[in-house]
Amino acid sequence: MAGSRVLLINPNSNAATTAMMVAIAKSAAGDGFDIIGATAMRAPSMIVSADALEAAAAEVGEIARAHQESCDGVIVAAFGDPGLAGIRAAMKRPAVGIGESAMLEAAGHGRRFGVATTTPLLKAKIDALADALGLRSRYTGIRFAEGDPQDLVRDPARLRAALGGAVEASIMQDGAEAVIIGGGPLGEAARELQSMFSVPVVAPIPAAVARIIGLVTA
Repeated sequence: MAGSRVLLINPNSNAATTAMMVAIAKSAAGDGFDIIGATAMRAPSMIVSADALEAAAAEVGEIARAHQESCDGVIVAAFGDPGLAGIRAAMKRPAVGIGESAMLEAAGHGRRFGVATTTPLLKAKIDALADALGLRSRYTGIRFAEGDPQDLVRDPARLRAALGGAVEASIMQDGAEAVIIGGGPLGEAARELQSMFSVPVVAPIPAAVARIIGLVTA
């Protein structure tokens, strides 16, 4: 579908993060798709807890409904996919989350997959997402980067190194055959890590872009 417009919603209240994720999404989408960003205003600048993730869902739904006449599809760009179920229930436009999209891509070809991320307080939510997608038998679990999540995202080199350690642990200790970098704000680090390992390192934003393009053009 030529000239399709996809809305990328950042549930974190950080416009710089939105701009970074939109840039990655545009690069992944190529010609014929216009990616527009929208930033939540009521959430923390970085969602690091289950309570914050759940609280973001309502505003994500409000943003999606406000744009439903001006977009052809929606990406929810936080790894726990807050508000995604509500968007699907309320809108006829296709919608995907970066968490589910990354897991479905990582589990492709029967692979066992793990997640490397920075947010220990979201462990239960991420585990539940694997269960909800019927992927528990292929899911090797989560490895966490060492360091405070907020401090890590302010230091790209330290973030990349810490996530790299988590990816290595996922592969060597857990037997993962693909590893997801779990988080929208980690998008640049995910792209940089992809060439550093022999197994696929899945970046969630491009995974979501590929999925929404497939749905919009179906």
